[in-house]
Amino acid sequence: MHSATEMLKRYTIVLLLGGALLLVLLLVLGLGDLAVASTDAASTQAAESVEAVTGASSQGAPRLSEGDYPDVGVSSRSLVWLVAQLHLFFAALVLAVPIFVLVIELIGIFSSDDRYDDMAHEFMKITLTSYAITALFGGALTIALVLLYPDFMSYMTRVFRGQLLVYPVLFFLESLLLYIYYYGWYAMRYGQRKWMHVGLGLLLNFVGLALLMVANSWSTFMMAPSGVDAQGVVTGSMWEAMAGHLWNPLNIHRFIANIAFGGAVVGAYAAFKFLNASTAEDRAHYDWMGYTANFIAILGFLPLPFAGYWLTAEVYAYSQQMGIMSMGGILAWTFVIQAVLVCTILFAANYYLWTGMTRTDGADRYQWLVKYIAIVMVLGFLVWVTPHNVIYTVAEKAQLGGGHHPILAPLGIMPAKNIAVFLMLVFTFLSFQIYRRADKVITVPWKNWGNALMVCIYLVATVNIIFAGVYYGYYTNTVYKVGSSVMQVASTVVVIISGVVIDTLMFKGAEKMPVTWGRVSARSQYALFALPVVFTWLMALMGYVRSAMRGHWHVYTVMRDNSPDNYVPTLAYVGNMVSLSTVIFLTFLLFVFWVADLSNVRQIKPVASGLVGGDAR
Repeated sequence: MHSATEMLKRYTIVLLLGGALLLVLLLVLGLGDLAVASTDAASTQAAESVEAVTGASSQGAPRLSEGDYPDVGVSSRSLVWLVAQLHLFFAALVLAVPIFVLVIELIGIFSSDDRYDDMAHEFMKITLTSYAITALFGGALTIALVLLYPDFMSYMTRVFRGQLLVYPVLFFLESLLLYIYYYGWYAMRYGQRKWMHVGLGLLLNFVGLALLMVANSWSTFMMAPSGVDAQGVVTGSMWEAMAGHLWNPLNIHRFIANIAFGGAVVGAYAAFKFLNASTAEDRAHYDWMGYTANFIAILGFLPLPFAGYWLTAEVYAYSQQMGIMSMGGILAWTFVIQAVLVCTILFAANYYLWTGMTRTDGADRYQWLVKYIAIVMVLGFLVWVTPHNVIYTVAEKAQLGGGHHPILAPLGIMPAKNIAVFLMLVFTFLSFQIYRRADKVITVPWKNWGNALMVCIYLVATVNIIFAGVYYGYYTNTVYKVGSSVMQVASTVVVIISGVVIDTLMFKGAEKMPVTWGRVSARSQYALFALPVVFTWLMALMGYVRSAMRGHWHVYTVMRDNSPDNYVPTLAYVGNMVSLSTVIFLTFLLFVFWVADLSNVRQIKPVASGLVGGDAR
């Protein structure tokens, strides 16, 4: 009876917090429309100021000339680009870490293992310092946009109206919940208070997600405007402006990407602590933290290509011009760079798993598979980075007999690259699967049948991925090329889901072999450092691609960009900007690590000088 009462209390707390969460979401979705009446006067005044400056219609998007953009002596676009990218880096980290921290905290509750609780609390240290930096860059971005693009900001203010009231409220709630959640960790660690703490974490994450969705609505409105007509006149509610064609795809894509990015960053923190550890106990603890973080990064990264395909498909559906410009036009070479970066992430993740198998002696049973996985990864990388269109000289074209290489040209189009990426994902999961099996001796009587079934699933999925790519990509109508990726996605998902289910059933009653945490080489920790570096560079590059798809528009087809920066930069310039933002972010990240580590330092009280007993000689 007592247990039932306790459970009822827990569910009551969760229901109350769920009700509060519902109110927060209603605030996000409805406050803008409720506030329209109170903000119409301000919107009209802003519109009139735009009309006075630009001569544009008071209802439509302003039509600007080059002289309407303030000249500050440096490239306005580059300045906003850099500040916005740094803000997004830290915002992604701040939004992602509390999500898996809450999951780790729940694992600690249900397993009654305080190690998970301590690890979750230590991960939150990174979020706390990062949150302050996020706010600083967010404020700098707002100031830069208002000063450098005043007419654009006036128009966006008119479109989103009451949402400008929602965002500060959400930001205040997130700040309040974040500090209570972190500083109240040990004050609410056991019993009913622990469930209150979990509820605070749940609210923190949903408020963070609401902030993400609000910010995404601005980006997707600029790419695929809704709630306005062709002249930019506001014809719908704030909700219609938010919920555009690309809003949900971008929400899903950024949510998953943030999880992978956050896992990579906290993995680097664990590696930082591991390499500085002076005791075997600390090495074991931070080795375990690094493994957990790497698991989170892989878990977030595996579904990321699927979300990316969905977002790209929706871009094509909204505007073929934007889609072709990104993957088949002037931005196509950025996707070759993307291939190198994604393959680097997969190589680093696999290498970490392979070196991590040395923690247990049972890994010898699976070491023979590593070389075959490595072969698939290398071949997939070579296919993925093979370009389709290359600028040749006249002599080179004559030597080749055309504009494409006679042998390698078929590897430059998407069917071949789809085969490569899905096989790399499947075999990355195989690395994870053999890692999980390394410390276990399976004892269920049907283990041979289970292993045979798993082998068959891998073989069928591999054949299906290759067949769908080759047959539908090269021997059928072009319309089927995109559809073939659905079969490849399904094959990859079946492998992952069936692998988890079969292994979970087979692990029941399995004999556990001893795992020696901390018994890994320093090279494995360098792989953990590589992940956030590459993730950061990749996020910056793909952020540029998403923004550059609009071409010469502030708001696609509605508000033209006539600033002096209205041009497509060279790939070298893009690379320099992406690298600069990455280096600055990583420098700040090292500062965050140092501050998090500084909180554990305790200075020893110095001993008073002089002789004991008061001898004055």
